[in-house]
Amino acid sequence: MTTLGLEKLLAAPPASLRGLRLGLLANQASTDRHFRHARDLLHRAFGDAFTSIFTPQHGFFCEKQDNMIESDHMRDPATGLPVFSLYGETRRPTREMFDHLDVLLVDLVDVGTRVYTFLYTLAYCLEAAREYGKRVLVLDRPNPIGGEAVEGNLLRDDCRSFVGLFPIPMRHGLTFGELARLINDAYGIGADLEVLPMDGWHRAMHFVDTGLPFVFPSPNMPTPATALVYPGQVIWEGTNVSEGRGTTLPFELCGAPYLDHDAVRKRLAAADLAGCTLRPVVFEPTSNKWAGQPCRGFHLHVSDRATFRPYRTSLALLQAIMLLYPEAFRYKEPPYEYEFERLPMDLILGDRELRQGLEAGRSLAELEGAWAAELAEFDRLRRQYFLYD
Repeated sequence: MTTLGLEKLLAAPPASLRGLRLGLLANQASTDRHFRHARDLLHRAFGDAFTSIFTPQHGFFCEKQDNMIESDHMRDPATGLPVFSLYGETRRPTREMFDHLDVLLVDLVDVGTRVYTFLYTLAYCLEAAREYGKRVLVLDRPNPIGGEAVEGNLLRDDCRSFVGLFPIPMRHGLTFGELARLINDAYGIGADLEVLPMDGWHRAMHFVDTGLPFVFPSPNMPTPATALVYPGQVIWEGTNVSEGRGTTLPFELCGAPYLDHDAVRKRLAAADLAGCTLRPVVFEPTSNKWAGQPCRGFHLHVSDRATFRPYRTSLALLQAIMLLYPEAFRYKEPPYEYEFERLPMDLILGDRELRQGLEAGRSLAELEGAWAAELAEFDRLRRQYFLYD
C-alpha cells in the first residue's frame, strides 16, 4: 500500500513548517486515499497558517477543457482563501501572490509525460521561489505509468514552450518530486526545494498497483488507462486527427472521417507495436475536432504494460496516416499553448527533424536509433534524482 506525501505530512507535520505561512499548489485531484481534499486537510491541520491556494491549467475544479482556456482568480468556497490561477492572466506567480506565503506546498497528480503542463507550472513556481526568497515542499505522488521506462527524443531548444521547457524525453519515468529535484538542480533553477517522498512505492508500480483511488487531474485524463497511452496519443493534438476529445475515451481513441481501417492496418503490419492492439472503431465526437461527424479510427487497448511503448505506437500510426492521406491529413495551425508562430506539432514532438523524418518515410527503428544515445544519457542523469529503488 502506497502512502502519499500529503498523508505523511498530515500524520507528522515537519517542525520546519512551524510558525510559517503555507500556500498550496493543487487542483481537485489533490486528495488523500479517502477522497479528502488537501486544502480541507491543511486548513484543519494548520489553521490560519494556511493562507493561499494556486491552481495549474484546467482550473481548480478541472473544469476547463483543452489548451488556452483560462481560469480566473477566485475565493475558495470551502475555506475562503484566495485561489490564484497560474493559467490565466499569467502563468508565473507574481511577487504579490507569493507575499501570502513562506512555503509553497505542491500536491499535484502528474501523468509522466513531457507535454503535461503541470510540470512547467511547478518550474515557474520554483523560479519564483528562488527570486522571492520562498521555500517549496513537494508532496510526492506516484507516476501513474511507472518509474522504469523512458521513451522518446529529448526536447530541442528551438522547440521550447509551455509544453516543453527542458531537454527531457516524452516519457520521463520520474515522480513529480523526482522531476522537481531534476529540473531544480540539473537545469539550474536553484530554489530552496524539499520533497516529502511516499512510502511503499517502487519504480515498477503502475497506478493500479498502488491501492490508491485515481482522481482525474484534468478533464480528458479520466483513468490510469488514459495516462498509459497519453505519451503517444497526445501527438494528435498537433493534427486534424481526433484524439478522442468529445468522447468518453479521450486519447484511447483516435481517428478522422478520411481514414480507412484496412489501409492503415496494412501500412502498420511491419511495425513492432508490442503490448497493445489497435482495434478498428467508428466514433462520433460531441465536441472538438470533427464534432458530430463519424470518425474511422482505432481504440488503443494495452495488453502488456511492460512491453507497450506508447510513443513508438502513436508515431507509427501518425506516419502511416500522414503518408497514406497527404491531401486530407493536416497539421494544426498556431496558436497552441501561447505560441502563435511555431507549428504545434514541432512543440509537441520537441524536435523539428523528427517531424521531417516521419514525413520523409524514415523507419521508426532509424528514428529511435538517432536519439538512443541521448536517451541513455538522460536515463543516467535521472537516476541521480531517484527517491525510490
